[in-house]
Amino acid sequence: MKKTAWLIGSLLTVLTIHLGEQSALAFGPKNPKPEVRTVPYVDLNRYLGRWYEISSFPQRFAKGCTATRATYTAVKEGRIEVLNECHLNSLDGELKQAQGYAKVVDTESNSKLKVTFFWPFFGDYWIIDLGANYDYAVVGSPDREYLWVLSRNTTMDETTYQEILSRAQAQGFDVTRLVKMLQP
Repeated sequence: MKKTAWLIGSLLTVLTIHLGEQSALAFGPKNPKPEVRTVPYVDLNRYLGRWYEISSFPQRFAKGCTATRATYTAVKEGRIEVLNECHLNSLDGELKQAQGYAKVVDTESNSKLKVTFFWPFFGDYWIIDLGANYDYAVVGSPDREYLWVLSRNTTMDETTYQEILSRAQAQGFDVTRLVKMLQP
């Protein structure tokens, strides 16, 4: 009797697993997006300094921001101080600042970081596109919920911008969600 009960239980387990796999195939995503790719290597010393936000996906923590910029400063090996600044509601509005830090989580490429402005909560900061002269950078998250187009200047050539959008779209980002940032 025990042997029969064990056999029935085993068969039910196998059947449940099989049905689960079939359901996943039938009802799962038809065209799953490939994993977000980062750039092969980032020279962090060249990446440091000031970046201006050209466009980004709207986020509640940046509501009302204009003239957004970020400044990255090396603190120690693998850790970078982050200062985000913006003016509220206009170019001459009140200056809002948020200070945090980033830590490198992929030391082979330096292109995957985690950033926090409120410890212990970290967000993914993946550098997915980078100008050869470090004149622009595109930062996203592996879930594709965050995307920023950054530049060393307050403006960006439209041809370069469109090429960046094309590459981000090819990685599965919905570039129609990008909102351009007002910069001085």
